[in-house]
Amino acid sequence: MTSPEDLLRELAPQVLGVITRRYGDFASAEDAVQEALLAAALSWPAEGTPGNPVGWLIRVAARRMTDQYRSDEARRRRELLAASCPPTSPSPFTDPGPAPGQDDTLILMYLCCHPALAPGSAIPLTLRAVGGLTTREIAAAFLLPEATMGQRISRAKATLKAAGEPFRLPGPDQQAGRLRCVLHVLYLLFNEGYTTSSGPDLARADMSGEAIRLARMLRASLPGDPEVTGLLALMLLTEARRPARTGPGGELIPLAEQQRGRWDRALITEGLTLVTEALRHGPTGEYQLQAAIAALHDQAARPADTGWAEIQALYRVLERMTGNPMVTLNRAAAAAMADGPAAGLAILDTVAGQLGEHHRYLSVRAHLLEQAGDQAGARAGFQAAAARAGNVREQQYLMTKAAQVAADSRPR
Repeated sequence: MTSPEDLLRELAPQVLGVITRRYGDFASAEDAVQEALLAAALSWPAEGTPGNPVGWLIRVAARRMTDQYRSDEARRRRELLAASCPPTSPSPFTDPGPAPGQDDTLILMYLCCHPALAPGSAIPLTLRAVGGLTTREIAAAFLLPEATMGQRISRAKATLKAAGEPFRLPGPDQQAGRLRCVLHVLYLLFNEGYTTSSGPDLARADMSGEAIRLARMLRASLPGDPEVTGLLALMLLTEARRPARTGPGGELIPLAEQQRGRWDRALITEGLTLVTEALRHGPTGEYQLQAAIAALHDQAARPADTGWAEIQALYRVLERMTGNPMVTLNRAAAAAMADGPAAGLAILDTVAGQLGEHHRYLSVRAHLLEQAGDQAGARAGFQAAAARAGNVREQQYLMTKAAQVAADSRPR
């Protein structure tokens, strides 16, 4: 059964699309929908989920918008009266009317990726409006304080309001200019769902599932774009491993220890078809490369069959393309599997200044130190990684690894 929290996250972009379409004010609509979601979170667990949850949220959000408009109108009239001038324009309030039966999520994504916004503002705004992530979750993904991220999102909403763009799907030229931002948002949304940045569970299937749904929708609108197809392929090939990622108690099972017979073969088949199509039509982009890497993992019947040399080569191309230190981190892990732990550790040293305090860097380094026989360094690394991980399941796994290394290093 879907929890009220998951249902609210799923419905939020639908409601926001309806309210923005009716009132033409994204910034105020987003505030009103957030208030409606808060009201639902407080009342639904006690009173039960209403029969028409979308309608309930729309009514509450519309009421908030009406109250705001009336407050603004009253203030305007007082100001005009004080200036001894009659009103010169009608009230902006209009009857909200019935809810349109359409999904406005794509329009919201393109709107939030408006060219007036820098990517550092557009992406967090879209993650909140479309992905249903909280400001705290978004701040964690960007390694920023929550207050800083809240201010960034508020400024982004004000910029959008000043831009005054109508609520409709932009033309092909405008879509092309915003597509990179939209793809990055979907990528981050999927990653947050596949391995959450915080909380008691390893993953949030509803969030990664929503990212896949939106990627399918985007591909339906742009079927010939190889990067859109590549991103969908990457999601499907990664999602296929979900059934084997956790044990009976929800504990994390690393890739090398997963029962590959539990992987979703239908998703793998679909993902392989898509990545083949994407690479054939080029030019090759970062999501196609990542999908090709995921395909090599999924096609290996056993960990020993994995094409690590090919994966390392693909990461090298991706690294040159993006300059992302997390790609270098992944290349280091692949190099260790292909050429030994010393090769991986040498690559890790090149990004120590950028990622040295990140729990994933510390975790990979600890694994490589363990492979190299440095038990003390590995144990300290796993402990440090656990202290910095926000996800409880990752913390548990890393602490377990630290304990195992300590046990293995004791004299027999």
